[in-house]
Amino acid sequence: MKSASSKEIKSALQELSAPELTDLCLRLARFKLENKELLTYLLFEAQDEDAFIHLAKQEIQDGFNALNTSSVFFIKKGVRKIIRIANKYIRYSGKEETAAAILLEILTQFRPLESHLKKSTVLKNMYIATQKKWDKSVESMHEDLQFDYFKSLQKVVLHF
Repeated sequence: MKSASSKEIKSALQELSAPELTDLCLRLARFKLENKELLTYLLFEAQDEDAFIHLAKQEIQDGFNALNTSSVFFIKKGVRKIIRIANKYIRYSGKEETAAAILLEILTQFRPLESHLKKSTVLKNMYIATQKKWDKSVESMHEDLQFDYFKSLQKVVLHF
């Protein structure tokens, strides 16, 4: 089955009545957890972005606190999961400020793992990729915000 273009979907949605649109959204939410999570964000959490960022940061902190540090393998596996969750939050929001705040939290939580980062190339590459993604999200912001974010990054940056 070939999917329709965004323009075609938009025009078809504009022709639907409110109850039909509601039914369509509920049916969409039933098929995939991510669709339901996105609808939850759009309906309930998009109005209070600060609370959404706080929730994401809390989940990242909990993930890093629950990391099994007995071996580098378990650390890599846990960090991948945390980054995947963070990327989902960033994708739902779509705002650069939110992305920068969430990625900065990940970079901050890497701090206690510095000794493992020096031993593992994969962990170091994850850290560097997260930092590059953070740099990219900050580049598109206003200069004053960029300055504030770069100042906060200097406190947590790791040097290898």
